[in-house]
Amino acid sequence: MELAKTYRIETERLLIRCYQPADAQLMHTAITGSIEHLRPWIPWARQEPKDLEWMENFIRLFRGQFDLGQDAVFGIFDKAEKVQIGGTGLHNRIGKDAREIGYWINVRCVHQGFATEAVCALIRVAFEIEQLSRLEIRCAPDNVASRRIPQRLGFQHELTLKDHYTDMHGKPVDTMVWALARRDYEVSELRATELRAYDFMGREIYF
Repeated sequence: MELAKTYRIETERLLIRCYQPADAQLMHTAITGSIEHLRPWIPWARQEPKDLEWMENFIRLFRGQFDLGQDAVFGIFDKAEKVQIGGTGLHNRIGKDAREIGYWINVRCVHQGFATEAVCALIRVAFEIEQLSRLEIRCAPDNVASRRIPQRLGFQHELTLKDHYTDMHGKPVDTMVWALARRDYEVSELRATELRAYDFMGREIYF
């Protein structure tokens, strides 16, 4: 169990934080309005749309996992917390001292650089606050918009997993694995990413 130190991140345009019960309606609006946009690429979106009560339980699960160190799932919001722009996370599924960054964006908010801004922030938090050694981003080769993010941010394409999962039509789909090691981060411009980070108690984390 590795407890996340970072609960809240503020960037120039975004608030990235762990979920709270009051977020259920914002999540429901964001996901149900983006189903057709998300379904081709994100397996969980194929089970949507769910009702509001289901979203409330989903958020309760996310928060419980976060507090227990089982997974770190964040919502991406505008600064006023009126709109859920998307979701992201430092997912505990690739080994010790390593995380997989996932992300999705509300269809109303695409093509504005929000995913890149959120990922840049998570990279700095991962290496400088959480003290991780490795990050991965995984995406389908055909998901050009998602693939451009690791390419742009200096991740290396390590391998492609053949027929790794099935798409919405039941067809086998490959998965690209992009990786960024601490030693590469330490000589990159990503270290200059501006953000403020806060812990479980709302105290600012200085790094």
